[in-house]
Amino acid sequence: MSGSGTTADDDPPLQTAVWRLRSRACWTDAAALLEPHAASDPAAALQRTALLTERCLYTGEGWTDAEDALRSAEALARTDDERGGAACERGHLAYASTLLGVRDRADEASVALSRAAALLAPTAPGRPLLDFRRGLIAQNIADAPQSARAAYRRAHAGADARGDELLLSFTWRHLAALALQEGELAEARHGFAESLRIREELGYLVGTAPALISLAEAEPEPEAARLRAEAGRLFRLLGGVPTWLAPHLGLPGPRPAAAT
Repeated sequence: MSGSGTTADDDPPLQTAVWRLRSRACWTDAAALLEPHAASDPAAALQRTALLTERCLYTGEGWTDAEDALRSAEALARTDDERGGAACERGHLAYASTLLGVRDRADEASVALSRAAALLAPTAPGRPLLDFRRGLIAQNIADAPQSARAAYRRAHAGADARGDELLLSFTWRHLAALALQEGELAEARHGFAESLRIREELGYLVGTAPALISLAEAEPEPEAARLRAEAGRLFRLLGGVPTWLAPHLGLPGPRPAAAT
């Protein structure tokens, strides 16, 4: 759901409330606010699906709720943009299931994102998010870093053009991770620092601990230790979310590729 939440002063009150809940890992409460609208509004149905999918990705729970919301969003979709958005969410849910080892749905993820690419025009609002998610598939499922980098760069350019700061925090982080793998330490440090800065400025609390851990991987001691300690504090504050961050903090738990 990266890119769909803001804290701008002119945001509608409902969106402001949804964003505040989402940023504090209260996805179920945020989805409940949208539920009355999601019954008939395709955009609200899609946003509710994205919230519940993000909950799955961060906690490893709630798969049935996300699937039900997705089917409802798909049923409401009428235009190519709406159908493309729903296909993008199906691909992301299938990706999350595969990444966390719940069920291998890699083929479904790829097919759904390809369908989304066929439906969404190059200038469609949802295109940068789609490009980012295709990068995730390439990086974490297909093990194709060059394809992932190209997709992330398209997503980064699109997010920058649209002023989508949250999505930029994701593209900065994943481009930096690729740079780190190739030993480009200065580039990695810059990208991770930009991702962290944006998330702190937006108040995206649930995404701040992962950003701190990523930056710690590119920093020398004792700065790295300080960053890990701060990540641990936020992790405990949010009740152990995201769950896959636990091993990075010396705690037991799953350790898939960085997803957020």
